Amino acid sequence: MSMSDSDSSSSSHAADHKSFKQITRERLLHEMLRSAKTGDSKSTWKVLIMDKLTVKIMSHTCKMADITDEGVSLVEDIYKRRQPLPTMDAIYFIQPTRENVIMFLSDMSGKTPLYRKAFVFFSSTIPRELVMEIKKDPRVLPRLGALKEMNLEYFPIDSQGFITNNERALEELFGDEESNLKGVACLNLMAQRLATVFASLREFPVVRFRAAKSLDAMTMTTFRDLIPTKLAAGVWDCLMKYKKTIPNFPQTESCDLLILDRSLDQIAPVIHEWTYDAMCHDLLNMEGNKYVHEVAGKAGGPPERKEVLLEDHDPIWLELRHAHIADASERLHEKMTSFISRNKAAQIQHGSRDSKEMSTRDLQKMVQALPQYSEQIDKLSLHVEIAGKINSIIRETGLRELGQLEQDIVFGDAGMKDVIKFFTTKEDAPHEYKLRLIMILAAVYPEKFEGEKGINLMKVARLTDEDITAVNNLRMLGGQPDTKKSLTAAFGLKFDIQKKRAARKDRTGEEETWQLSRFYPIIEELIEKLMKNDLSKEDYPCLNDPSPTFHGSPFAGTANTIPPPHSMRSRRTPTWARPRGSDDGYSSDSVLRHTSSDFKKMGRRIFVFIVGGATRSELRACHKLTGKLKREIILGSSSLDDPAQFIKKLKMITTHELSLDDIQI
Repeated sequence: MSMSDSDSSSSSHAADHKSFKQITRERLLHEMLRSAKTGDSKSTWKVLIMDKLTVKIMSHTCKMADITDEGVSLVEDIYKRRQPLPTMDAIYFIQPTRENVIMFLSDMSGKTPLYRKAFVFFSSTIPRELVMEIKKDPRVLPRLGALKEMNLEYFPIDSQGFITNNERALEELFGDEESNLKGVACLNLMAQRLATVFASLREFPVVRFRAAKSLDAMTMTTFRDLIPTKLAAGVWDCLMKYKKTIPNFPQTESCDLLILDRSLDQIAPVIHEWTYDAMCHDLLNMEGNKYVHEVAGKAGGPPERKEVLLEDHDPIWLELRHAHIADASERLHEKMTSFISRNKAAQIQHGSRDSKEMSTRDLQKMVQALPQYSEQIDKLSLHVEIAGKINSIIRETGLRELGQLEQDIVFGDAGMKDVIKFFTTKEDAPHEYKLRLIMILAAVYPEKFEGEKGINLMKVARLTDEDITAVNNLRMLGGQPDTKKSLTAAFGLKFDIQKKRAARKDRTGEEETWQLSRFYPIIEELIEKLMKNDLSKEDYPCLNDPSPTFHGSPFAGTANTIPPPHSMRSRRTPTWARPRGSDDGYSSDSVLRHTSSDFKKMGRRIFVFIVGGATRSELRACHKLTGKLKREIILGSSSLDDPAQFIKKLKMITTHELSLDDIQI
């Protein structure tokens, strides 16, 4: 029995060969479950016992079939009444809390324990007093097969993304509290969980964070301003402990960590993102990655509801998720046409009609009539249906016109008058669309929403009181607008003379884009600057000075590794879609090539963590830049929020400034 972090397969050497999610999966399956297959227990089935948190970690990382393959026949909840199985061994994967330890001891102490032997794995560092409590029970000690700290308390949501599952972070960190105790507790838990990513991957980061916006004598610094600073300090404390306690933990820097918060980019969570993945989650009311649809009933019966998961195991989803919705639709039609041309039976059913003249829906119905091809066509047919639904919603709600206006506001091509015109001419536009448009406007022109001006504008949009709260809280995330800007904007709506303002630099000269996909999240620029060592050390200071060899390493990455920009035409293309021959990192073929590339050739990892929720556009940007910069870029956050979730969280915040005097960390 050993009281140490599990260390069989996560060395930094192995990390060079495997992706972030692969390493996480192998730690759970091999280091934890497989390690229990020792000695006389090698051929027996095991019981896996977890708590509410660890069962989520496991379900985000592994499938039930994976767990069964490692000899687990039964999965149990530690807090539910369980049947004694005295001939079986048990694997406990639990948080190191007093309640969990008490439950474990009650299972394994006494004359008749629930299980023959227990292999105990804690999700994070266990307090010393709890270890002593376990060791002082003489009946439990001989029944222990292992007592280890996995230090794995994060949730992989993607091959290059994870969350710490702090769903209320926005409310607890930016909300109205008489004291900031909830905020401090939230940051402490977040720091602990974020640090386990580096323990798990055997990485020691150079820690950089977004500095407080103003630390001068004239402006009071609030608790909100110091969120990235406090989180960086908390993570650093954990890393220092890991250096002393975890075997094979690096003693010098091996990667980069950049800590940000949601106030950095208030537009990304609410603007319409036009990729297949984002559109699915934004427009189809999905629950997580679950899509529910109707399929033909058996033996001619009524239609049946079927649930499918849109995840990495689906090759079509993997290929198309980061593609523009127009590109994804086009590709699906091509795949269906290709299927017809390759199969003789399908050609006979098809007859003499030219597949190019048929709609994707016609092709779908035709191949569904061929039972011998049902297995091959199921996935393709599913995505044809999903893309068809999305395109119908886009047409019926006028989303393309709204999307163009959203992007024009962000890039300074439209302003207040254009928005007012939209509201007066498109009164039937969906309520949520109007709210999100107002939010984008408020993020670009915060001073326009002060006092009566803001109220009048929101009345034009017919926003509810709850909506107005959400808009004001979004403005609060970005801090108070500059006074000079406010003075120049002291006219009513009718006399708006302020010049249009761009919230983003137009980068379409650097890389060709689809129409309606000019928008990019701010983290894209920050990651590229970090890669080139151009990131401001004043705005994004470093908590630890990296060793001289860190930036000198051939794998550290330099500006020379970035391919030269290219453009085949201007962004003002008159068509909905562009030719598919280019590789800008956004096309689905490009994404597939990059994600399947050999990680041995990648430089040091870059981790970006956003407090307060990340977006699908930010996750997509990390995938894109991984291929472009030849470094595995991993996005972490307290949660992954689609626009409706983010707006709901904004409505729960009540604002109140917290000063430095309130802070008790």
